[in-house]
Formats: sequence, structure tokens, C-alpha cells
Amino acid sequence: MKVIAKGVVWENPKPYLCSRQAMHPTLVSLGGDEYFCAFDIGQAPESLDYRTYKARSVDDGGSWDFEGRLVPGETERPSTHSIRVSRCGEELIGFGHRAWRDHPDEGVLNRENLGYVPMDLVLVRSGDGGRTFSTMEVIEPPLVGPGFEVCHSVVELAGGRWLAPTSTWRGWDGDLPNGEKGLVLISDDQGVGWPTFGVTFDGSAEAVIHWEQSAVALADDRVLVVSWVYHPESGAHLPNRYTISRDQGESFASARELGLVGQTCKACALEDGRLLFVYRRVDCPGLWAQLAELKGDSVALAEELPLWGTSLIGSGMTGTGNRSDELSGLHFGFPQMVQKDDGSILLVFWGHEDEVSKIHWMRIELDLNR
Repeated sequence: MKVIAKGVVWENPKPYLCSRQAMHPTLVSLGGDEYFCAFDIGQAPESLDYRTYKARSVDDGGSWDFEGRLVPGETERPSTHSIRVSRCGEELIGFGHRAWRDHPDEGVLNRENLGYVPMDLVLVRSGDGGRTFSTMEVIEPPLVGPGFEVCHSVVELAGGRWLAPTSTWRGWDGDLPNGEKGLVLISDDQGVGWPTFGVTFDGSAEAVIHWEQSAVALADDRVLVVSWVYHPESGAHLPNRYTISRDQGESFASARELGLVGQTCKACALEDGRLLFVYRRVDCPGLWAQLAELKGDSVALAEELPLWGTSLIGSGMTGTGNRSDELSGLHFGFPQMVQKDDGSILLVFWGHEDEVSKIHWMRIELDLNR
């Protein structure tokens, strides 16, 4: 593996005038040389102006045109939102959350118990390649969160089923009636209803949270989900875990360790059957790429490559401060990848550089003659 090109999707054009920090990108190939990227912008990670925006490249990711808000308009009740976009059939589908900001002097996280403000899960749709999106459809989840993490875009399976990776999250008062569960919500009618779910990881017995799940559909109809594992009481980050479903997300095998120790680990299933993981590494600084092979249900790690931020001190949450402050104080992460027609990888992620959080892109060349 090697990085053969890199650049910036979006950064604040006037940092001397106002604070605009960009985070949490998702990336979609629209065919040919066209790519769509959705990402969040706000003055701060929990600011009252936090919304999802979009950009487009028509030259194979080399340059990007900023297109403004993903979903224009405001709610009468103060709210912020964050939306992850993927391609399902001929549509672009955005899966996200709308957070109700009734108390302007508070963030979205309760500093005492890691609880979340009241929120809705939402879906938006585009039939014109992301140029316009529908208004938000509220998803009625099949269980009580009461909050939910929006960690990944919708995954479409070969038979047309949609999976929406998420996890339960405490309400503002700390209530968590169904425990610490990683989930995939399931829809068999293109997102009209989500009546069932599969449990990917259950952290209740260990009192751990499975954050930032990444789900990929494999060529043999299995579904692989990988997760960052966090123990909030100690502040420790456990080795990344993965699990596999053989029944389209309705049930998942017992979790296994991936062999990586990281936060925000995202996966991409390659055309030759290999897997590519990109993650914020814990045992040394920076964003790293890791190639792997799936042999049966076992992941065998292969080549690794440092990508960005290896000179930074630390790679994120350390367990030495307030949990909510550390989570909002992350300086890079949320990698998203697609494999191009020539076999190379187009990667986007957010990273704090020169006092500004930007959306970066990289092109990674793979050895296809292994």
C-alpha cells in the first residue's frame, strides 16, 4: 500500500472571520469520475449551528465543489442534525439523527453521565445524485434507546434489505433501559418501516460501549461489523471487535477481537475478497490503514500503513479527563473508503490541522498482484 495523492475536500475559507469546523464525512461513488461527500459543519462539535453539508467531485476526487446544506430549512423547535449518506439502488439515502436543542446553554452530551439530548432518528432521500434531498422522515425504532448513535450510513444487501448500524445511547437523565447494545435496524421496504433489529454486540455484562460500528456486505452474502470498544468507568479502550451475520443481519456470531487496538475503525470490502480497515490507532499516534484477509470467520491481518497524524501526541480519548469532553475533543477520525475502478482506494476523513478541522481526501494504491 502507498498514498499516491491527497488533498482537501473542504475547509473553512475564512477562518479569520468565523469558526467553521468540519467533521464526520461519508463518501459515495456516483459512477465514472463523479463522487459525492456529505459532512458536518459547526462552530464546535456540539454547537447550535451543527448541520450536514455536501460537496461533489467530477474529476475522480481531485477537486471538490462545495454545494451547501444537505437538507435546507430549520425546525421551529431548535435542533441540530448529522446525516450519513450511502447509495441504495438508484437513490442516495441519508440516515441520521436530529437532536432537539431546547437548552442553548447545554451541549448534546450530559457531562455527568454521558447522556444525550432528546433526539429523532431520520431518513432523507435523493433521486438526482444528491443535488436535492427530501425533507426528514422520522424513523420509529423497534426498541427504546432512548438515544441512538448514528455511526454509519445505510447498507443495502444483495436481496434489497437495508441495515442501519447504530447503538443504544443513554437519555439525558442517564436512562438506558435496554443496556449497551450495538444494533442494525432492519428494513425490507426501502426504509418505510424498521420493525426489527439484530444485536451486533451486547456490552451490558462488561459495561462497555461499542461505538462507531462499520458494517460491510461481503460477496458471499455474509455481513461483517467492526466496532471500537470503550469501557467508560475506567476510560480504557479495548481491542477492536468484529462479528459476522449469515442471515442478513437478524443474528450475529459471538464477537471476536480484530487484532487492532483503535478507536473509530471503518471497514471496506475489496473486490478481490480482502478487507481494508482504517482506524485511529491507540497504541501509537495517527490514522492507520490495515489490509486483512477473511479466512472462514477469522480475520488474518497483513500489511499496515500510517496515513495521517503520526506526529500528534496521542490519538484521541485517553481516559484522563471528562468522558464527554474527551469525546467532543477528538482531533481526527471517521474514515470512509470506496474502491475505484482501477483498484485503488479513495479515502475521506476529518482532521484538525492549523487550528481548523478539515475534510481530507487520500488516494491509496494497493498491490493487486499479491
